[in-house]
Amino acid sequence: MHASAPQILSLSEETLWQAILNRDTNFDGKLFYGVRSTNIYCRPTCPSRRPNRSQVTFFNSPEAAEIQGFRPCKRCQPQNATVDNPARDKVIAACRYIEGECDRIPTLSEIGDRVAMSPTHLQRIFKQIVGVSPFQYADSLRIKRLKEHLREGEEIAPTLYEVGYGSSSRLYEKAPKQLGMTPNTYKRLGFGEQIRYAIANSPLGFVIVAATKRGICNIRLGNDAAELESELQREFSNASLEKADSELCQWMQSLIDYLSGNLPLPNLPCDVKATAFQLQVWNALQAIPAGRTVTYSDVADAIGQPNSVRAVARACATNPVALVIPCHRVVPKVGGVGGYRWGSFRKEKLIDLEKEYATTPTLNLKNEKIE
Repeated sequence: MHASAPQILSLSEETLWQAILNRDTNFDGKLFYGVRSTNIYCRPTCPSRRPNRSQVTFFNSPEAAEIQGFRPCKRCQPQNATVDNPARDKVIAACRYIEGECDRIPTLSEIGDRVAMSPTHLQRIFKQIVGVSPFQYADSLRIKRLKEHLREGEEIAPTLYEVGYGSSSRLYEKAPKQLGMTPNTYKRLGFGEQIRYAIANSPLGFVIVAATKRGICNIRLGNDAAELESELQREFSNASLEKADSELCQWMQSLIDYLSGNLPLPNLPCDVKATAFQLQVWNALQAIPAGRTVTYSDVADAIGQPNSVRAVARACATNPVALVIPCHRVVPKVGGVGGYRWGSFRKEKLIDLEKEYATTPTLNLKNEKIE
């Protein structure tokens, strides 16, 4: 008997890889694999030469692979391996239509008319399959095109209209969140951006906090203050760095109070550059209550992309704002705390600290220092 798609995904990756090595026909139509080096996905029975295991990621459907940017193999034609799904086909058609409208974002009603689906139903199904709304999908394409034009040195005014912004004010309203800086600063690779920073010692070692005028753009943890400062200078080499002002000192004090067990972490403003997928993941992380942990699979499910566990892990690993975007609350399914960019021992201490916060209003751990 063939396994169902959900059962397939519950198997270990080693079992799935063995099915591919054996070209196991029991998995045909239920399992698909993508090769990151070629951006192509196949059936497990594909006659092509087997790829390097480190380049392979698994999917339970062709649409899951295609949403992640993989193209179907011309030899095994995996897109024809499953029963037709009209809703999936309409969502893919909607994506192609949005992608074709390079100079504007079509309305939901317009897209619905194009694929013969009501706007409400399209919104729900599109988000269920793609993970974001049609507008969010179109907006991420628009900002991607803008970045490409600006990196090529094109002028801002004609470019913003060419990629679909109806006015310059609308672009500048969204620029801090989507570009991490104004379009003009982005075009000049960050040159001229003013970044304030502060360094302090804490129960988890040294903390460096950096911020633009719009919010915190970087938080790092480490054992050496000078090394953290050097890393920050490399990260923002084209920006103007200056020591902290009173506002940033207040934000730093909030972090120290939190790490010292005195006060829960307040909501602090962020100013980070992110892809649409990273933004999805980071928003999901901020929705995890302090004192709780979830798995990478849980996060992938929460954003509606259950096959993107590895991509979720990468988004956590590239989080530029430690603590405020709480990637430390995500742990492996197999147990343990897993890896952490700033050290697994810090991750373990953060998890324990937040469990205490969940049960105790205030703590006093000021004397517990990392050696």
